[in-house]
Order: sequence, then structure tokens, then C-alpha cells
Amino acid sequence: MQSYREVLIFLAGFIVIALASGQIGRFFTRLKLPLISGFLFTGLLVGPYVLGLVSEGAVSRLGFVDETALAFIAFAAGSELYLKELRSHFKSIFWVTVGNVIAIPALGSLTLFLLADFIPFMEPMSLPMRLAVALLAGTILVARSPSSAIAIVNELRAKGPLTQTSLGVTMIIDVVVIVLFAFHSSIVGALSTELRLNLSFVLLLIGELLLSFGIGYLLARTLEMILALDMHRLIKTILILLAGYGIFFLSSLIRELSHENLPFDVLLEPLLICMISGMWISNKSSHRTEFLKILQETGPPIYIAFFTLTGASLELNVLTQTWVIALTLFAIRLVGIFIGSFAGGVAAGDPMSQNRLGWMTYVTQAGVGLGLAKEVAVGFPDWGTAFATLIISLIILNQIIGPPLSKWAIRRVGEAHPRAETHGFDGLRNAIIFGLDRQAIVLARQLQAHEWQVKLVSTEPQAQEFSAKDVTVTVAPHLELETLEQIDTKHATAIVGLLDTDEENYRLCELIFEHFGIETVVVRLKDRANVERFRDLGVLIVDPSTATVRLLEQHIRSPSAASLLLGMAGNQDLIEVEVRDPILHGVTIRHLRLPLDTLILSVRRRGKVLISHGYTRLEIGDHVTVVGSTESLEEVMLRFDKSGSGLQSSNQTERSH
Repeated sequence: MQSYREVLIFLAGFIVIALASGQIGRFFTRLKLPLISGFLFTGLLVGPYVLGLVSEGAVSRLGFVDETALAFIAFAAGSELYLKELRSHFKSIFWVTVGNVIAIPALGSLTLFLLADFIPFMEPMSLPMRLAVALLAGTILVARSPSSAIAIVNELRAKGPLTQTSLGVTMIIDVVVIVLFAFHSSIVGALSTELRLNLSFVLLLIGELLLSFGIGYLLARTLEMILALDMHRLIKTILILLAGYGIFFLSSLIRELSHENLPFDVLLEPLLICMISGMWISNKSSHRTEFLKILQETGPPIYIAFFTLTGASLELNVLTQTWVIALTLFAIRLVGIFIGSFAGGVAAGDPMSQNRLGWMTYVTQAGVGLGLAKEVAVGFPDWGTAFATLIISLIILNQIIGPPLSKWAIRRVGEAHPRAETHGFDGLRNAIIFGLDRQAIVLARQLQAHEWQVKLVSTEPQAQEFSAKDVTVTVAPHLELETLEQIDTKHATAIVGLLDTDEENYRLCELIFEHFGIETVVVRLKDRANVERFRDLGVLIVDPSTATVRLLEQHIRSPSAASLLLGMAGNQDLIEVEVRDPILHGVTIRHLRLPLDTLILSVRRRGKVLISHGYTRLEIGDHVTVVGSTESLEEVMLRFDKSGSGLQSSNQTERSH
């Protein structure tokens, strides 16, 4: 009972530390450092070698947290291997994977073997044992970071052969690494128990791998049953995590029973089992979507707990003795990645520009590599923790250097499509409407009535015959970047896409997103299947198929609000104005001196809408939604532009609060 109580106390204390670790990780991202570096730093800080808030005994008692997190990481690694997305570049993916799996372990293992006399935990080992440990380390050096690769691709909106090949290699290579790790760790286990490496051992190893695949399939079926249950997602998540921890418990139990009752130990690889189940659900199960949502939602707290605990278990005394070895392995790994990627690209017939730069996208390491290092620490307690400390220090270097290299390479080959920087407001409200039909003309006239400057752009040559005194039409048969520059798109406040097809509108939105960075882009949708594509670009969507129904619903539920929105409420209107005056930065809404018949409804800040109240503080760049009479709203717009005119005449009130 006392031991359970101690575990609960340690767990409660660790939860508090993990919460702090999450905040420190976010601070590290502001310094342009990886999120996990902040988690590892926190663990190192509270660990037994610095502040001592988490003792060595506490780390060992929280081993179940480690094992649960490792199972989750393996589930996530397996789920990333979605075979349908890898088929188009299979040849390149195959050869680059082969090149990396050969070159990196060969160079890494040879280097570690030759430096064994300078590594404290390897020095007393026998020659065969040194070789086996070096092979184990060389295998871990191959591991990648799928989460980092996906984050970089999403950030840059990268598309192209290099991007697809690097993602494919990153997904597949972790599967290969875990299989190789299971093979090499069995060899190390055999040597540590003085088991002879003969035909019987090879058959035992094959049997262990086959048994792992079989249990992985059974686990996948178990997870499918959990996902099919009609219950809250939180309960499903807990059951999935318990199933993952159960695999580690089962693996340990089988090893103990075989050690006591058989002439050999049966070593199952729990990471391999969990990864196989994740792969099965991702590729064969109808519950793939829900499984991915659970992984996505559960990931942040799991990673915080795992990496913080990993940092706390680092042996600083070993790190101070082996940092030169870690730097050497880091350099050798870069050489191995270059040789393997270049040779694989040449064998696949990829362009030389891609072969010369592609290796930079394979440097990052994180979850699986750390998980394998922790596996060694758990499986071989005599020297495993020192081994894990060396590998983790190497992974930290790779995680710091890798993302900038990957971004540079993707940009260099021209596959990055990030959002362009927004241009400053020039004092005029300009709208460009692409398309020429009745709705476009009516919209142009309504905006002009509210003192907007409007351009109508048509792709139809016959639009030249259109004549209207109050509307200007520009003909642009081909919507290319040069055309958009000619019509001065960069100074537009808003873009409206009313073209004939969703593909035309999407191409227009991509050009706006990548080259002009205009925040307000509105599109009239044709097919609801394209909603996500436009939303990924930050486009505001108007769906005619549902808009009328929604307006009718609002007229029934909130007739006053609907009338106001549609401009049917007499002298009332609704506007959104940007905060541009530096004097207003940090001022609370209740200290603004606005007309009495106006009301601030909301504040849009960095893409998020805040329901405002009197104590909401404004920031430069906020978009403030205001309702009121037409005359008062014009005054509000002027006051947000004029220096300090929106403040109370007395600053004493502000200082008192």
C-alpha cells in the first residue's frame, strides 16, 4: 500500500512539473528552438543532477509513464505510414531508404566501435559486445522525426518531388529502424547472457519477430473494437493507452517466464508490436479517422510527459565525458545521410539538384529515436542509461540543426509556398472582385456606397463591351502573377473570388496567399467538397447552397441581428475596423471614448475571435467589429485612425487601473 501511495505522490508532483514544462517548451519556440528541447531542458533542470526535484528513485517509479508514452509514439509512427500516399514516388522512396539504411549504420557503427576505448560504459565490454552495441547505436542513428517533417511541410505548404520523397522516406524508415532494432537488441541480449550465436539463435530471432507481428495484429483488432465502442472519446483514449502499456507489461512478463522456465529468453519488441497495430488501423481499418484524431489530441500531453521524464533521466556526468563523441557521431551521421541519400537518388534517377540537397530534409530526429534509446536504458540497466544519454544528446543536436536545414533545402528547390507578408494599410479601402455577373456588380455598388474603391476583373474577353458609369471593369484573360501585379493587387484590402469554377478561384487564392498575403479573401463556393482546400489557405467561404437556409434560420431565431447584418435595420450598420494607432495599444475597451449609440461586439486577433468586454485590451493589428448608427460608425473609423482621439481625455483613470 505504501509503494502505491508513493507512486501517486510522485505522479502528482510530476504532473505539476509537466505543466511547467509545457510553458517552458512554448518559450523555447519563441527562441526559434524545437518544442521538445524545452521539455528536455525542464526535465534536466528538475532532475537529480541539478535541482533534485525528481530523484533517481522517482524516475524509476514513474517507469509506467515512460512505457505508456513509448507505446503511444509507436502507434503514431505506424499511423503515419499511409501506403496510398507513397505509391506515386515509390521508386525514389525505396532507393533513398536503402541508401540511408546501409550508409548511416555502417559509418555510425564503425565510428562508435573504433572510439569504444574513449567511452566509459563501453570500455570494459568484450569485443563482440562492443560490436553489438555499436550496431545498436548505428541503427538508432537512422531514425527520423515524422512529426517534425510534417510540421515543416505544413508550415511551408511545400509541394513537389523532393517533399513527397522526403516524407515517404521519413515514414518508411522508422518502420525499418524498429525492425532492425528488434534484431540487434536480441543479439545484444544474447551476448549479455552469453548465449551462443548459432542456427538455433537465428531461428529463435525469426520466431520472436513473427510472434511480434502476430501480437501486433491482435492488438490492432483490439484497438478496432475499442474505437467501435459507443462511448466518449476520452474513455477510448484511456483504453488505447492502457492497451499500449499492456504490451510492455506482456513483453516483460514473457521475458521473465521464459528466463525461469526455458534455456533461453524470449525477447519481444513492444515498439514493433504497437507500430504494426498503428499501421494496420491507418491502412486497413474503417476507424482510421477517429484513431488519428485521438493521436492528434492526446499527443501534446504525452510528449510533454515523455520528454520531460527523459530529460530528468539524463546522466550529466556521462554527458560531460562523451560530448566530444556525440559531436563526432553527429558529423558522421550527416556524412552518412548525404552518401545514402545521394546514392539512392542517383539509383532512382532523380534530378541532380534534388540529390544534392535532399539529404538536408533527413537530419531531424525525435520520437522514435528517443523511444529506442529509452528502450535500451530499460532493457540493459547496467550500461543502458549511459548509452541513452549519449544518443539523446546526439538527437538534440539533430533536432536543433535539422529543421533549419530542411526548410532551406525545400525553399532552394522551389517547393515552398508559404504565405507572403502582408502589406501595411495605405489609408484606402480597396476591393478587387474577380468575376463579372449580377452578384459581382451589385456587390461592387454596395461597397462603393460605403466609400470603398472597387475594381471588377473579368477573364472573359467580351467583358470589354460592358458599360456602366459607376463600375470599372478590367479584362484579364489569364490570371497570372504578372496580371495581378499590373492591377495593383498588393494594395488591395480585400479580394473576392466570384469566378465560374472552384479551380479558377483556388488558383487565384493560391497566388494571393503566396505573393500578396492579403488577409481578407472571400470566395463563392461551387462544390462543398472543396471547403477544406480553401480553409487551409485561410479563405472566407460563402456557400450559396446553405447561405439562404442559414439566413432564413437567423431571421426566425434572431430577426433583429439578421436584419442588421443584411442592412435592413434602417440607419444601423456593422463594420470591422483595424487598430493602427500605436497609442491605442494596451488600452482597455472601457477607456475608449466612443459614441453612445455604438457597441464593440468582438475583437479578431491573429486569426482568433475574442468576445470583447470592458477589460479587453486592444493591440496593434486587432480587427474590431462595431455596431451602431451609420454616422457614428464613420466617427469611430476616424477615431481609430487619429492619434489618441479614441481615449478618454484624462489618463488618470487608466493609470489607476
